[in-house]
Amino acid sequence: MLLATAMLSLATTAQAQSIDPKVQARIDRILKATPLIDGHNDLPGALGDYYKSSVAGLASGTDRLQPNPLMTDMARLHQGRVGGQFWSVYIDFNIRGDEAIRKTIEQIDIVKRMVKAYPNDLALALTADDVVRIHKSGRVASLIGIEGGHQIGGNLAALRQFYDLGARYMTLAHFTNNEFADSSNDDPKYHGLSDFGKTVVREMNRIGMLVDLSHVSEKTMRDALEVSRAPVIFSHSSARALDDHPRNVSDDVLKLVARNGGVVMTNFYGGYVSDTFRKWDAEEGAEEARLKSLLPGQPDARDAALKAWKQANPQPVVTVAQVADHVDHIVQVAGYDHVGIGGDLDGIPYGSAPEGMNSVSGYPLLFAELIRRGWSDANLAKLAGGNVLRVMHQAEAVAASLGNEPPAMATLEPAK
Repeated sequence: MLLATAMLSLATTAQAQSIDPKVQARIDRILKATPLIDGHNDLPGALGDYYKSSVAGLASGTDRLQPNPLMTDMARLHQGRVGGQFWSVYIDFNIRGDEAIRKTIEQIDIVKRMVKAYPNDLALALTADDVVRIHKSGRVASLIGIEGGHQIGGNLAALRQFYDLGARYMTLAHFTNNEFADSSNDDPKYHGLSDFGKTVVREMNRIGMLVDLSHVSEKTMRDALEVSRAPVIFSHSSARALDDHPRNVSDDVLKLVARNGGVVMTNFYGGYVSDTFRKWDAEEGAEEARLKSLLPGQPDARDAALKAWKQANPQPVVTVAQVADHVDHIVQVAGYDHVGIGGDLDGIPYGSAPEGMNSVSGYPLLFAELIRRGWSDANLAKLAGGNVLRVMHQAEAVAASLGNEPPAMATLEPAK
């Protein structure tokens, strides 16, 4: 019964968000010529957290809707016209050192097992040309992104080996500061990048790994943009002018991204899209903390009280139009050459994205909204994946130009 209810809900959402056939045909033409490349999907982590790292049963959404619904499966990837996907290999930000390296390898293994299990749907991509070739074959080009500098365990050899295993970007920090970079969600420690952190960025340039600045503090963003010789990415961030969350990108930094040649890939999570949702989320967290203090040892009473609070303070609605507003704002400040898509799906709470966009089937809704706003085919192609392919090509060219430079051998200073 639960499964049937979930499927009915999905069907109802799809009907409510239907796209005019002529508009859909236009979207299909664009996305057949240019792969839609999403910058960040947390499916590997969700499989590790809820399904014992098994990659079985991902053919369709009917397999894994309950009790922990997934936003991603092979059928919905094709429905969403996805041509390329950076799969996030995330580990908890509190895991450090050698254990972080081991856990990251386990996450990379999930991606590679998933690609092997669905050869008609997925293929591993290591270069921009791979993405184009795989997309033309009708499959989803599967790339790997490391979501946090803590995952190299303070070791540049691990960084290089992760690249050899297929990782093509690394987020410099996650929810806390690590050994060399400040996070957007933590108090400053280095006030940006440490000297070792700047060496990490240079080494990423040397080997051809994209520098990802989602999750990092604004000063870390600025430091990385100053150091990097290759274009950077924000794999899943939005515009801070519209939603004042530190995870988002300020107008000043957007201008620096344009100068660098990088790309900001717009996030779908309500807390990064809607300032109203962000404030509601903070109030919900405060209420939950208050109830824990008032009702210790009474979980049923706390649950009932929090349920009553949510009924009185319903979750704000987030719309596709609001995601499009972020895309438009990035374009207004940085230009059409510097925007992309990074949905953060399977890394955000189910139901926290705009209606119709809480799965990988929903991308055409954003394109339909932008078409309604007058976007050209050429600019929609840049948003879809053209900009990311350009950045990848440029990062590969920078690495080729640095091919005679020796590997960096810097080590971290002892912890204080």
